[in-house]
Amino acid sequence: QVQLVESGGGLVQAGGSLRLSCAASGRTFSRYSMGWFRQAPGKEREFVAAITDSGGITYYADSVKGRFTISRDNAKNTVYLQMNSLKPEDTAVYYCAQSQWIAGIPSRQLNDYDYWGQGTQVTVSS
Repeated sequence: QVQLVESGGGLVQAGGSLRLSCAASGRTFSRYSMGWFRQAPGKEREFVAAITDSGGITYYADSVKGRFTISRDNAKNTVYLQMNSLKPEDTAVYYCAQSQWIAGIPSRQLNDYDYWGQGTQVTVSS
């Protein structure tokens, strides 16, 4: 059974940085694209970033492009989200997710991911 465990969330001032990690287990990590999503109170879950199985291609939401970086270490079965220049509007619960497609193109669509972590809270104060 696949398990995804996020860590690294917390409280940070605007302009600060955080690095989220997501440790995966249960199936061959290096065969699947990974994504990060977030959900703010009262809002729908939204796409943040995604990365191919090899890590060679990445995609970002326009709202985080240039500030966030997604990466992965297949030897450690871990995907990361480096978040810089954080803004109060980045406050949300952040989720990592694993694509349901082997060697699939990273997707911005929630329903292309079949396993999700429990989420980690990121709060950015102004």
